[in-house]
Amino acid sequence: MPPRTTPTQRQRRLGAEVKKLRTEAGLTAEYVAGLLGIDRGKISNIESGIRTISPDRLRTLATHCACADEQYLIALEEMAQPAKPQWWHEYRGRVSPGLLDIVELEWHASSIQTAQTAHVPGLLQTEDYARSIFAAVLPPLPHPEVELRLAHRMDRQRVLERAEPPAYTGYIHEAALRMLFGGRDATREQLKALIEWSERDNVRVRVIPFELGSFPGAGHAALYAKGPVPQLDTVQLDTAHGPAFMHAELQLSKYRAHLEWMDRMSLSVTASRDLIRNIIKDL
Repeated sequence: MPPRTTPTQRQRRLGAEVKKLRTEAGLTAEYVAGLLGIDRGKISNIESGIRTISPDRLRTLATHCACADEQYLIALEEMAQPAKPQWWHEYRGRVSPGLLDIVELEWHASSIQTAQTAHVPGLLQTEDYARSIFAAVLPPLPHPEVELRLAHRMDRQRVLERAEPPAYTGYIHEAALRMLFGGRDATREQLKALIEWSERDNVRVRVIPFELGSFPGAGHAALYAKGPVPQLDTVQLDTAHGPAFMHAELQLSKYRAHLEWMDRMSLSVTASRDLIRNIIKDL
């Protein structure tokens, strides 16, 4: 199979884990190439995510790296399986690869936590609210592009509506709830929808009130996706140039600490609903 030119984030992550296995065991790329019976150059391609590694070869490598974490290896083998057709594949070539990477990350997460300070989390947005966000992009997007991104964003909600959805917690600063994206009517409907989402068994909405003052991670939007094992957790951050994905242990520890603080200090689910209702009345 020829190498891919644009691997997905999930494929790059598998490659990074393969490289970590090899380097932590002190094995050279030449040694691993001989072990797996492939060219030396293909090891670099596997580790960068532009070539696949079969589950059998992955298991062989893990054995020679003395990796005894069976649950971790099972998770890696699952990542190495050929990708099955998924709903977001219909957007390939139509939206940016980074947006597709976010969807794939959410879909495979065992749980999702997000922190937002400027607007309601993307997974919980209504059409009018989301449309106003896309319409405010500079330079302005053509109307068909706005509608395409809107359709993609609405489709992302499938992850929370499927038969076995991940647990989702959205930490939202009070400031984000008072921003009038799309005007008062659109914001009012968005806040009502937020309450409805929070009444689902798998969704929690927690508000960070103004009165708390400063807090860790202020000004940053973050998504923390838990993998099947802690080693495969991922943080996704929004940037002006597209989504950034991080998975180094020090980075994960930093954002775990941020989210643990938010879990301790945010209003309860019930108190959050009450505050949202009060904001609706003010509109």
